[in-house]
Amino acid sequence: MHTHDKKQSMDQKIFNIGLSMEMVSLYLLCCGLADAGSMITKKNILEIWNGSEEELVKSLKSLEEKNILRKIISDRKDHDIYKLTDVKQWRTGQ
Repeated sequence: MHTHDKKQSMDQKIFNIGLSMEMVSLYLLCCGLADAGSMITKKNILEIWNGSEEELVKSLKSLEEKNILRKIISDRKDHDIYKLTDVKQWRTGQ
C-alpha cells in the first residue's frame, strides 16, 4: 500500500475560520489520530494533549457545535468516540 495514495484528514481551512489555538490544536490532534488509524476518543486525545482536561472538554464541545467533529458513539460515561466531518459540513459562519 502506498501512503501517498491515502487522503489525509486535515483541511487547511481550519487555519482561516477564526478558531482558538486550542480548537485548532485539537483538530490537528484528531486528524493525526484518524490518519494513524486510531479512534478519536477523549482518552486517546488526553494521551497527547498538552492543555488541561477542562480546555479539552471545552474545545471538543466547540468543535462539535461547529460540526467539525461529530460524536458518533457515547456511553455517557466519558467514553465518547468522535469522527471528523467533511469540510463542506462545517458551520463556520463564513
